[in-house]
Amino acid sequence: MTNPDPQPPVDQTSADPLGTGPATPEPSSAEVDRQALLDERNALRTKVKKVEHTRTRATFMGLVIGAVITILLLIFIVQNMDSQRINLFLWEVNLPLGVSLLIAAIAGALIIALVGGLRMFQMNRALKKAKTSPRVS
Repeated sequence: MTNPDPQPPVDQTSADPLGTGPATPEPSSAEVDRQALLDERNALRTKVKKVEHTRTRATFMGLVIGAVITILLLIFIVQNMDSQRINLFLWEVNLPLGVSLLIAAIAGALIIALVGGLRMFQMNRALKKAKTSPRVS
């Protein structure tokens, strides 16, 4: 008896040895090098993201912003050199307008720093008291 429907021969060179699907061609050395470069780039990006937010970076950015603000203040003071008489209690001073406004801004910043420092001192004392007091269960 002969088989009426013979199966076509299977090409063993392109077939998957496990029979799970078509064989994939071997990647070329250029593709392997490209993939290695991509993996290295992704690893470097991951490392950079971990170091992105540091105190040193924040300090540097603060210094840069401070320098820009100082330059803007200097320009403001130079453009407002008209002298102005200032009376404060018993003092009388003649200062340029820009300088007097700069002094007022510095005085306001110092008052804010003083109030903030007092609040931090108060919170520090409260935390120390909370640590030393016996706990109630």
